[in-house]
Amino acid sequence: MKTHLLAGAAWIACAGPALALDFSAWSVSPYQTDLGEDLQLKVRGSANGSFYTAGQPDAAGLDQSGATGAASLAASIERDYDSGLALSLRSVFEVYHDRLSGDNYGSDFVQKVYAAMQTGLGRVEVGETDGAAYALAATGPVVEGDVSIDNPNATFFRDPSTGRAFINVFTLNSATEASLNYAKISYYTPRLFGLELAGSFTPSEGKDVVPFLSNGPQVPDRQKSLWELAASYTGDFGPVSLGLSGGWSVGYDDIKTPGHAGLTDWSLGGEADYTLNDDWKLALGGAWRHSNAYAFDLNDVFDQGGTTSAHLSATVTNGPWIVGGELGDGTADGKLGAPTIGVHGASATVGYVLNSNLQLNVGWQRLHYSRNAGTFYNGLPRIGMDAGFLHLQFQV
Repeated sequence: MKTHLLAGAAWIACAGPALALDFSAWSVSPYQTDLGEDLQLKVRGSANGSFYTAGQPDAAGLDQSGATGAASLAASIERDYDSGLALSLRSVFEVYHDRLSGDNYGSDFVQKVYAAMQTGLGRVEVGETDGAAYALAATGPVVEGDVSIDNPNATFFRDPSTGRAFINVFTLNSATEASLNYAKISYYTPRLFGLELAGSFTPSEGKDVVPFLSNGPQVPDRQKSLWELAASYTGDFGPVSLGLSGGWSVGYDDIKTPGHAGLTDWSLGGEADYTLNDDWKLALGGAWRHSNAYAFDLNDVFDQGGTTSAHLSATVTNGPWIVGGELGDGTADGKLGAPTIGVHGASATVGYVLNSNLQLNVGWQRLHYSRNAGTFYNGLPRIGMDAGFLHLQFQV
């Protein structure tokens, strides 16, 4: 796989400038139109796709190379007032995904539908969207977020027993995201002296846009009354830009069974960017998260033990080039028949920004899983896999 990475990086090095000549002359802008009464409709979109070759223990019917991708569409209706008040209705829909690519929210067609009100005293959001802790989280720099080993939207390893992404057993995610896109009410303060505070309340695990309209799935140990608090700081100190974040979330176990409890989930993260000159920039950061939800499953919250996820990353940017590496580590403590699962990950990626819409990336990543009981599909309590990939990301 390292050979694939070196070959791909050499290909980008040779083809990048030529591609820039072809693509830099054009760009795609979001669609905008006036609807009258000072209302403006905006439509954006994004799509990503990867060709990959994986190396993992063989199994009958396991395809270790191929392609994967996903696409989404976002629409908003906005109105701005002379007083500074801004009202908007926003939505995001995942129009395509396959079994190895998707979103953070279960790959539902509807990702987000919410209303937002921006005033001089802050912003209020109501509906199906991210919680405050996730929205303000800093987890470290990456070349391209879709193919990061931390909370990825695309993966290259398949579990032959299910046909789905292998990482579904336990995915590294170092930002508190307990409330996902469940319907909620959030408030964000203005950023003063670099500091922004926020809070969210999610009544249930419902995705019916309007909070309090649904009690969520009728399953044991479902969580209700999820509260979140978050803080974010950004500041410039000469050539160094610093970003820090902290998030905390708690919930109530609505249909409690033995060995389970209400949620406690918190995380810390940060990033420092150092600008050497107009062309070169260095970035270093990371995050750490702890939750009592087993493998971050909101409906499997244990009263003992916990799940942790840690992320460390760095990037170097020179003009259109971005080179980065990541390390990840996580442990999900087992109980009630569930095994303790550990995962270690590493990746290296080289990216080239073709224009404001397109970025081409080539990379390599490795994941190693272990468990203290039972076996993986290879018949062993541990499994290692790596992959080389060529990834194209398009956004408007």
